[in-house]
Amino acid sequence: MRFLLRFASFMALVAGVLVASVDAIQSVSASQPVLTPLATALAAGGPSTQSLVQTLETPHANGAFLDPVVRWSLQQPAFAFFLLIALVLWVIGYKRPSVAGRFSA
Repeated sequence: MRFLLRFASFMALVAGVLVASVDAIQSVSASQPVLTPLATALAAGGPSTQSLVQTLETPHANGAFLDPVVRWSLQQPAFAFFLLIALVLWVIGYKRPSVAGRFSA
């Protein structure tokens, strides 16, 4: 399980760095800061992710508590969201070193 969490953390880190690189290139060419929202980055994945984003953006009656949170997170910069997810997954999959040290019996 720890391996899967670390692998998912690595994939989220790669996605965050890629989105940050694209944002940096667009910012330099536009001579002003450009931050891609998460909804735009997810919708660029294809028709299935585009329909998922549209579904998440519409309000639902049964998820009244989570709707504002989901809509707020879709408006945040994509690189920050992916880097935060990478950090959370890495912390969950982290194994603390033993207290006695490496050479203990």
